[in-house]
Amino acid sequence: MQLNLLWFILIGVLFTGYFVLEGFDFGVGILLPFLGKSDNHRRIILNTIGPHWDGNEVWLITAGGAIFAAFPQWYATLFSGFYLPLFLILLALIFRGVALEFRSKDENRLWRGFWDWAIFAGSLVPALLWGVAFANLVRGVPIDGSMNYAGGFWNLLNPFALLTGLFTLDGFMLHGAIYLSLKTPTVLADKARKASQVLWMITIGLAAIVVVLAIIMLKSNSSLGAVPAILSVIALVLLILAGLFVRKQRDGRAFGAMVAAIVLFTASFFAHLYPNLMISSLNPLWSLTLVNSASGPNTLRTMTNVALILVPIMLAYQAWSYWVFRKRITTQPEQLEY
Repeated sequence: MQLNLLWFILIGVLFTGYFVLEGFDFGVGILLPFLGKSDNHRRIILNTIGPHWDGNEVWLITAGGAIFAAFPQWYATLFSGFYLPLFLILLALIFRGVALEFRSKDENRLWRGFWDWAIFAGSLVPALLWGVAFANLVRGVPIDGSMNYAGGFWNLLNPFALLTGLFTLDGFMLHGAIYLSLKTPTVLADKARKASQVLWMITIGLAAIVVVLAIIMLKSNSSLGAVPAILSVIALVLLILAGLFVRKQRDGRAFGAMVAAIVLFTASFFAHLYPNLMISSLNPLWSLTLVNSASGPNTLRTMTNVALILVPIMLAYQAWSYWVFRKRITTQPEQLEY
């Protein structure tokens, strides 16, 4: 049980890292056609995520591999039941990656315009559907006594899940706008701050509704009592602080508050879920848990030994890459189109 819990926590950490890092990638991609009114501006915007976007996706790949190896029954039920939304996420991520690589291969305006909107779509779809998927996990889905998903695609499009999807979509857009205010020259940074203020108000409203609904609907699902609610409320406070920092043009503090809010919202999700992995809406006894879905002790021990070696290397490399590209992108004023 201790190794089961360890890997549940590690998977939570991996998804947290993914949402923090890939979250601003999604936001930047969605905002690209709206903040970048010239090709030069759009190139600058894309340069802010250029060195990092593919490395950020490693967190998702690692999380998927960890679920497959540590909790194979969870992996089987999740990927069969959520097949269509997960397929759409994967397709969007592939399309987005291709767009980021192909955009600069030709200077033709139509060519670049097509790939810019492909980056937009490839960022919007995952930002929305991750919220839908995670909301369904904690709300509960039809799982039968054989641990198989017994519902259909439309079961996943319930009001709570769609609302949570809109919250993650707008939250990632806000995260991306704050990131751009940190990384771009003055002209684009000012646009990003203005966008942040609008997005912040919408995000606060959606976050408040989602938190209240989660506290009301999910209070009986977790064995941790009030912990998920406390984490959600603290995250909401941090989200409010992020907006206040944006208004004072304290970009670094705004970004830090936003990162902390994402960390706590994700922690709240996993706290709501524990000790379950997928909650059955048909019968709580049919839920997938840390015990009935885990691999054997030998597998978990081997995974733990490998993780102790490889995870610090991955973290060190990614921290180094962010340190190297930590400065704001600069350009000569005459190169910017106003």
